[in-house]
Parts: sequence; structure tokens; C-alpha cells
Amino acid sequence: GIIAGSLPAPPMAQTLGIIVTEAEEDRVVFEGAPSEDFQNPMGTTHGGWFGGILDSALGCAVMSRLPAGRIYTTLEYKVNLIRGIPTGCGMRAIATAAHAGRSSAVATADLIGIEDGRLYGQGSTTCLVMSLKT
Repeated sequence: GIIAGSLPAPPMAQTLGIIVTEAEEDRVVFEGAPSEDFQNPMGTTHGGWFGGILDSALGCAVMSRLPAGRIYTTLEYKVNLIRGIPTGCGMRAIATAAHAGRSSAVATADLIGIEDGRLYGQGSTTCLVMSLKT
């Protein structure tokens, strides 16, 4: 798969410079470092990068809980930007699925600095769970 390197990361992940590094039922970890391409006018990382890595981890955590034949789509997600990310600073998004039911799912995530261990952001999502149309 993607972790082993036998499958490429999705285009969105490639653009953001993020990759899934761990995946198990209920928990998924993404890592990446924002490049200069994601700087805001103040010279720190744009909030969209926070949203991209957190939403990716949150969605994959939800998917890790769904049985075969079930899929999800994000209904809403929320991101709290706790501190600015310097360009090139390695980040780890750790997402956990809190609930995955017949029609909805909920997950939360923390965005942690890889080198300093500080909390940079948090996210949460609510997803609609559906049957895969065949």
C-alpha cells in the first residue's frame, strides 16, 4: 500500500507534502512539513495546510473503522490553529475514530511538532457513512 511505498500517495497528499506513516483500526498518523508554497502573508503556514493534513488523517481514521462495502464523506470538520507552523517544520497528525455507526462517524486529531512535541492544532470531523454503490 501507500505506507510500504507500493502505491503512490493521492495527488492532494503529494501537493501538501504529507504521507500516511501509520494505520490501524481507529488510529491513523500522517506526517509532513509545509513548504514555502503554503506560506501566508505573515510568513507562517496558511491555515489551509493545517486543514489539509488534519482532514486527511481524520477521514482515514474514520475509514479504518468501516466494514467492507461502506464508505464515508465529510459532513463537516473543524480546525483549531493553536500556534503558527514555521516553514519546513515537521508535523505529525494523529487521528482517532471515536465513533463509526450505521449512518455517521466522528473522529478527532492532534497536530504535533515532530521535533518539539508541541501541540500546533486540533481537528474534529463528522462524516456521513453510506453503502458503496456497485
